[in-house]
Order: sequence, then structure tokens, then C-alpha cells
Amino acid sequence: MPLSEALALAESRGLDLVEVSPNAKPPVCRIMDFGKFQYERQRRERKARKQQKIIEVKEIQLRPKTDDHHLGFKVRDARKWIEDGMKVRVRVRFRGRERDYPDIARLRLEAIAKELKEIATVEQAPSLEGSTMLMVLAPISDKKK
Repeated sequence: MPLSEALALAESRGLDLVEVSPNAKPPVCRIMDFGKFQYERQRRERKARKQQKIIEVKEIQLRPKTDDHHLGFKVRDARKWIEDGMKVRVRVRFRGRERDYPDIARLRLEAIAKELKEIATVEQAPSLEGSTMLMVLAPISDKKK
């Protein structure tokens, strides 16, 4: 259909002529209410954003010398966050000569992972990054149960 004829048809219906596929031979156009089309698309995008699940990452910071009593509080908080569906990043910070003994921190992180293994999986294994050692725990999804 010629362009002038398509424009006249759209005008007579009180609608817009919208080019859908400009690269096709011949180009493809549609007669539609463009304002309504944009509104519907924005509503779909807004609904998709609302239904999107945002995963929060909480963090626990320790030191190699953190005693078991305080570690218990930290693990209790981590358990609560994991049960709420959040990921938990466990960070052990080294200062001074503590950097020479990363195996102490690795054992501590593995003990935390073992204590939380029934509700969490290790998403990122303990790794040394500069003066900190990190491990990420993620909740076990229902699909894996």
C-alpha cells in the first residue's frame, strides 16, 4: 500500500501510522493508537519490575581473633538473614602480622559454612583478596530441596 494511502486511512480512523519494521523490504507499518501502545508497554514494564525479586547481600565482618562467643552472635544473624532469603558475605579482615596466617581465617570460614550447611550453600569459596578473606553464602532454593 502506498504511504499516502496508508496515512489517509490512519487519519480517517483517527489513529497513527507506526513503522514496525523499517529494515524489511518493503517496510512494515501498523495503524494503531501510539499513545495507548506506549502506555500499555510502560504498564507491562512497571509490573515486571514489581515482580522482580531483589536479592540483598548482607555482610558479617570478623577478625582472626574474634572469639567463639561473638562469633555465635554473628552466625545467629547470618542464619536469620539466610532464612529471610538474603545472601550473606562473610569477611575476615587481617591486620599486621595476622596476614601471615590465612589458614586460621579459612578454618573459621569453613566452620561457619558447616554450621549453616542445612540452610545455605557456599556460593563463593573462601578466597584471599588483599588483606581480607571473603566467602559468600546463599540460601538453598526450594528447587534443590
